[in-house]
Amino acid sequence: MNRINGPTAIEAQDVRFAYPDGIVALADLSFRAMEGEFVAVMGANGSGKTTLLKVLMRLLPPQRGEVRLGPVDIRTLRPAELYRRVGMVFQNPADQLFGASVAEDVAFGPRNLGLSEADVALRVEESLAAVAALELRHCPIHHLSYGQQKRICLAGVLAMQPGVLLLDEPTAGLDPLGEAQMIELFMQLNRERKATLIIATHCVDLLPVLADRIYVLTRGRVWQEGSPRQILADPHWTAQAGLRIPLVAQVFYRLQNGNGMAVDTIPLTVAEARQQILQWFAGDAAMVAEEGNRS
Repeated sequence: MNRINGPTAIEAQDVRFAYPDGIVALADLSFRAMEGEFVAVMGANGSGKTTLLKVLMRLLPPQRGEVRLGPVDIRTLRPAELYRRVGMVFQNPADQLFGASVAEDVAFGPRNLGLSEADVALRVEESLAAVAALELRHCPIHHLSYGQQKRICLAGVLAMQPGVLLLDEPTAGLDPLGEAQMIELFMQLNRERKATLIIATHCVDLLPVLADRIYVLTRGRVWQEGSPRQILADPHWTAQAGLRIPLVAQVFYRLQNGNGMAVDTIPLTVAEARQQILQWFAGDAAMVAEEGNRS
């Protein structure tokens, strides 16, 4: 069950977007994220995930339909007001970073809000600290590693203090440690700061832990929408959307189908797997005790 029951943070209603070459990326698609919710958008390449995020950010104007931020049509908002309330981290850091140094890049947004230099400096420091990158503040952008660039992109968005964050494949290309740090930050932003996070990703292994709801897109349409368990528990169903189930679930499906081990509910996370294994051990112990009593 979704843990979020508050007002709508951002939504798209019957949105259609086609590129100049005629390819329809979004076909009368509707989408909604509630305040404080963590929503994942999944689908095979070309399904419309990135286009949806860009439409939500008003980087691409839909030919039909509308996008609303709360009750407000985003077309009525000045760019500064929109970017203060909604921030986007692009998949490729090169599309987002342009400052000479890290501090200059992160300061760009707050400075354009008309804040004092003291307030700008404070936001830069807080945002870099949030992504564990304070030591990089004076570093030239072109000296950063790919993972560092990803973190600085996020810091630049956080410096605007938006209530809604759009994240396009934010962990793609990161090493395992960098991925874990990024995920921990997303959880903190969502759970502690109550930010609404919308993430376009292929990373199915993380979503049962992170997401409240998942949208699955195919050919610019919403194919399915539901909880992580509703979306990711069936390997045959997910394969139809060009996806796979989490690796933990794959292991238990093989144990069930190949080894005949009874599984009441296929686990999607390590914590659920641990509970299932403990149930197996408890069942074996009870069986041994019963056999002992009979003898």
